[in-house]
This record gives sequence, C-alpha cells and structure tokens, in this order.
Amino acid sequence: MTETNEPNMNVSSRQNIRKWILVLSFFLLPVTLAFISPIIIVMGAAQGIATGSMLLIIANFILSLVVARLWCGWLCPMGAWQEICSPLVKHTVQDGWRNAIKYGVSALWLALLAYLFISAGGIRAIDPFFAMENGLAINSLPTLVVVAVIFAIMFIVAYLAGRRGFCHMFCPVAPLLVVGRKIRNSFRWPALQLSADSSLCIDCKKCSKQCPMGLDVNGMVRKGEMENPDCILCASCADACPKGAIAYGWNKN
Repeated sequence: MTETNEPNMNVSSRQNIRKWILVLSFFLLPVTLAFISPIIIVMGAAQGIATGSMLLIIANFILSLVVARLWCGWLCPMGAWQEICSPLVKHTVQDGWRNAIKYGVSALWLALLAYLFISAGGIRAIDPFFAMENGLAINSLPTLVVVAVIFAIMFIVAYLAGRRGFCHMFCPVAPLLVVGRKIRNSFRWPALQLSADSSLCIDCKKCSKQCPMGLDVNGMVRKGEMENPDCILCASCADACPKGAIAYGWNKN
C-alpha cells in the first residue's frame, strides 16, 4: 500500500524532523567523519584495510535496493551542510553534463580503490574505527583545517552550480545508490518511492520550490514520471503539496 498525503495536513512536522536529523549529523562530524569519508576509504585501501566508511558505503548500496538515496536526504552530513547553506543558493543545477560529472568521479574513485587494494595485497584487515583516535575522527587542528577547506569547497560548488551542487556533480557515492535503485526498478520488488496523481495538481509549483535538489518536481508530476536519479526521497515535495497530489510510501510500481 502507498501512503497518501491529505491536503492541508501539518506537513511541516516530517520536514522539521528531517532537518533536525541532518543538523545533528553535521554536528556529529568530529565522531562520524571516519565512517562517511571517501578519502578515509582511500587511506585505508592503501594499507589493505577495509575501513568503517567502506563498510557503511557497502551497507548504503545494499539499502539503496529498497530505499534508494534516502541516506542523502535524511542522514548525509555533506548534504546537511549544503541545506544549511541553501538560503544563500537561489538557483538550481541545470540538467545536462553537470549531472554526469559524478559518474566519472565515482568511476575514477572506484578504480583507485581497486588499484590500492590490489597493490596492498587485497583486503588484509577490517578496522571499523580506522583514522579515529580517542573516539574522534577530527582530533587535531590540521585535520580540522582540511575538513573546513573541503566544506568551503562544497559550499562554493553549490553556490556556483545550484542547490546541492556538490551532490549533483561530485559525490562519488551517489552513483552507487543510483545503480542500486536501477537494479530495484528492474526487478520491481517493494521499495520506498514517490508517485503522483497529475489530476490533483494545480500547478502551484510548491513542490519544485521545496525540493532541496532543485528538481522540476512539478514537471515530473505532470508527466507522471517521479523516478529521477537525483531524487533523494526526502518527501519535501509530498509535504509541500497542498492537494496531496504526491504520495510517499511503499509500492511495487
């Protein structure tokens, strides 16, 4: 069964919860960075170590077979940072080559990981707490400076390219979750998804305005095509719709 949204319900509560979770994930970075950083995976691969971040990405890929890019919309600190900065970003990422960059980035990153693991003699150890000291991943001023520079670059990319520009263009993990979703769509097992009833749409375009990824949700509703590789299933569009035209839930379709 698919969960449907009633018009004029208190739609802000779910999004408030989502945003607070994202803010919390961002402020927990001193602890969680070791579990989410693609760079730390590379550091571990050079030593033949499967790090906590590698294990988490594998888990996210498996989960994407059911919940697609829910991680991106609800838990990712990098996404959280871009949403925190979103009031300063007024435009959206244009469709086309910009959205394709991340696939090349991901391919190069995976190739580098394979090369490093092969050079190190394969996976020789598993260390979930790799790069952590006294329970912290950000444990020195130089590390803090590096992280600050990375987040500054992420903001600049988003400011220049559009909402969540780094997610659109450079995230090496996003393509893995897209592949997971493509696999699910091929087999059609039950999964979290969005659907829409275009007959209820009044073209207010609130759904598009509220989409943190800057997608043309109104156009997607009108076409009846809610599947989009850049959709992070945050349900902002479903919660913004005053007529309940967009449904958020589980289905086989």
